[in-house]
Amino acid sequence: MRKNNGFLGLFGMAMAFLFLSLPCLYAQDVLPALSRPLEPLRIPGETKEMHRSMRLIVVHDSLPATFTHPGENRIEDETHSLTPFLQKLNELNGPVRVVHIGDSHVRGHLYPLVTRRSLESDFGAEAVYPDTISYRTSGLARETGEPGIVYHMLGINGATSVTFSNEAKVQEIADLKPDLIIVSFGTNEAHSRRYLPQAHKLQMDHFLTMLKTACPDAVFLLTTPPGAYVGRRRARTINPRTVTVARMIKEYAQEHDMAVWDMYNVVGGKTDACRNWTKHHMLRADGIHFTPEGYRLQGNLLHQALIKAYNEYVATGLE
Repeated sequence: MRKNNGFLGLFGMAMAFLFLSLPCLYAQDVLPALSRPLEPLRIPGETKEMHRSMRLIVVHDSLPATFTHPGENRIEDETHSLTPFLQKLNELNGPVRVVHIGDSHVRGHLYPLVTRRSLESDFGAEAVYPDTISYRTSGLARETGEPGIVYHMLGINGATSVTFSNEAKVQEIADLKPDLIIVSFGTNEAHSRRYLPQAHKLQMDHFLTMLKTACPDAVFLLTTPPGAYVGRRRARTINPRTVTVARMIKEYAQEHDMAVWDMYNVVGGKTDACRNWTKHHMLRADGIHFTPEGYRLQGNLLHQALIKAYNEYVATGLE
């Protein structure tokens, strides 16, 4: 019996040495990285019901290590405006609905679809039917009524916030009963040489006021554009107006107590966003749209930012 115990001890030590000697793997070198659940947090005095709901999710930044001057991939939300949405995610008593609206980046479906599939992996895909989604299909999810993530995608090529500022579009969004509305515009506004920041802010305000009135229980997440080039191919330059558009979106979010995800500065900002996309061959020839790899990275980054906000809520926001 003692010999067996000795053998097991030596075997365990050998396996531990082998494990420690394996090379380290870094998630940011893999694109995209999927998240997986951690064991629930354990707090003294917690009930079984509390224990079930307290779960952190492992998530790693997936920006390539060779992206230069990246910003921190996080959602800015000083007033904790996303708390009602994060609470519903945590409790998961029924379908939790997200409506992601925007321009051609959203219309292509791939960028928001990566975010959707990752959230379904985290919180459950039972709330929707497993439909195949492509550019040619609708981006609307079909609900089953079960608890889980319901992520709708509503994009229009060439859209700005003005495109959606009519009663029919706003009602279409309201009919989906969103808990979170993600608003992704800015590329087309920045493309206009006649861009006026104050006019842009008024247009945003008109649209978002309509949405808030139609969807009083929803919370909002504004995103900044990823960056783009302007001009013909041989004389193409980085769009100098994108930095102003991104700043205007952030200012609006702060002034109106909305959350904002600043993708533009996450991927390098004024100096390096476009250079990073180009260096990694993630931009299409038009200098505006992205390759599948580029859109997958954007979707993965948005997912990671959302999960970081969720983990912070779980760790600090439970009463």
